[in-house]
Amino acid sequence: MNELLLEYLPILIFLGLATAMACVMIGASWLVGPQRPDPEKLSAYECGFDAFEDARGRFDVRFYLVSILFIIFDLEVAFLFPWAVSLSEIGQFGFWSMVVFLGVLTVGFIYEWRKGALEWE
Repeated sequence: MNELLLEYLPILIFLGLATAMACVMIGASWLVGPQRPDPEKLSAYECGFDAFEDARGRFDVRFYLVSILFIIFDLEVAFLFPWAVSLSEIGQFGFWSMVVFLGVLTVGFIYEWRKGALEWE
């Protein structure tokens, strides 16, 4: 059991160093950077003018649909690069698995297109 836990030691060391470096960098920027807040710096900023309504207001559902569409195609690209690199090793099963995956994504894209999620009025 100790041998198995020792395999995780480099990961713990890496996480500890990353946390320590992050704390040092944040602390150094706080110590070195000037702390002179003025009313302009403390004011609310939203596209160059003051906010005119509550930030927790309702959004149109199309914003969510477009964000889901972005996530879908972002994931598609993230899966396509390793697939394309290892295509010669994964064989027919890997090829047809990706064809099914791309088919499901295409069906989702067509569904959003038919529902009018991409139409802006």
